[in-house]
Amino acid sequence: MQFLRVDGPEWDAPILDEAAIDGRMSEVIRRLDDKLRAHISTSVNVHSADTEKRRPDYPLAALQQLARNAIMHRSYEGTHAPIRVTWFSDRIEILNPGGPYGVVTVANFGQAGVTDYRNPHLAEAMKTQGYVQRFGVGIATARRLLRENGNPPAQFDPQETRVLVTVRK
Repeated sequence: MQFLRVDGPEWDAPILDEAAIDGRMSEVIRRLDDKLRAHISTSVNVHSADTEKRRPDYPLAALQQLARNAIMHRSYEGTHAPIRVTWFSDRIEILNPGGPYGVVTVANFGQAGVTDYRNPHLAEAMKTQGYVQRFGVGIATARRLLRENGNPPAQFDPQETRVLVTVRK
């Protein structure tokens, strides 16, 4: 997995942080979670109520759902392309080198109840270790968390060989 944080909305913006993340699944997830936590900004509003209100620019749990989906559903055959998490000034892009699989197609991608597993052993290991809660609800959970936080809906761009998800502030 590659993590890249740039200081602007374009690919050629100055790099603020980068990391190549590999190793055991638990180590990859922990290191990515650390990067996500480190880059989330939280605004504090002290004027709209009797007590302050805090709001992150991105809900951590939504980003975790989307990134863990990329790990679980990635194609590990026929490509050496990494999962890429690119954090721009106005959005986060998660690129998964593994397009829709099995009963999941470009046309029905992201629909509730439409699930298939390219990597069933990895999916079971992630569930057993507590990284995913239930199969088939990651996208719905991320959508709900983004909505509750006031973010626009995530944009999904599934293609035959990759899935790109874009999350905006």
